[in-house]
Amino acid sequence: MADRVRCEINDGVADVRLSRPEKLNALDDAMFTAIAETGESLHDTPGLRAVVLSGEGRSFCSGLDRTAFRAMADGRNWRPTGADAPSPEGLSRGQRAVWVWHTLAVPVIAAVRGHALGGGLQLALGADIRIVAPDAVLSVLEIRWGLTPDMGGTQLLPRLVGPDVAAELSWTGRSVGAEEAVRIGLATRTADDPYAAAHEMAATIAGRNPAAIRTAKRLIELSYTGTPEEGLAAERASLRAIMGSPNQREAAAAALEQRTPTFTDGADA
Repeated sequence: MADRVRCEINDGVADVRLSRPEKLNALDDAMFTAIAETGESLHDTPGLRAVVLSGEGRSFCSGLDRTAFRAMADGRNWRPTGADAPSPEGLSRGQRAVWVWHTLAVPVIAAVRGHALGGGLQLALGADIRIVAPDAVLSVLEIRWGLTPDMGGTQLLPRLVGPDVAAELSWTGRSVGAEEAVRIGLATRTADDPYAAAHEMAATIAGRNPAAIRTAKRLIELSYTGTPEEGLAAERASLRAIMGSPNQREAAAAALEQRTPTFTDGADA
């Protein structure tokens, strides 16, 4: 796994890096497996507060390895990422590599430089926040190969840019620069060094009440998957659970005393 994805955890922040820079971190079978397994390993990591997802070298991820497209063009036996046998959760290997980040309880920040194309863009969509370099290029590239997004992109992209823009990008496969990406909601913001900016944000998040952070992520997701009534009820219940918990009291005391709070895992809801 380490020859495709590297993961180090410091001060509650997991630094996850795609590690195939000589191929612009293109997705092959080993990469799909490594991405999913790395994400799954973090689901039960004690003390985890945030994740920074990036690619080593000059690109975040250029999408599917071109050997797969050569096999398609030649008519050889190759199956796209969404056509393989599903996992026990009902996900294909490509969907699993994206959804593992989307469903992680803590915030995931993608640091994007260079290219985020096709499956690479879909991987970035699995993050909660995308910080992109000013010269980054993003594209729903699948249509250029006669395909549709198959890693969860059809579900995540419309949430960010709306159904009409999602359709336009999926039907044309055109390239989107960083400035436009921020304007249409595909990216959160730009930074000259997205990796450093992502880690700065992750460190800030890691210094907040972990229960409040996890709960906010869950409630935001519920705003898409549930009814307003369900969301408001969950919001009320969550506040009751957090209010007065040890970590919430520590956060309030630290704010009043103008000091850095010290949070304890398992001390709250």
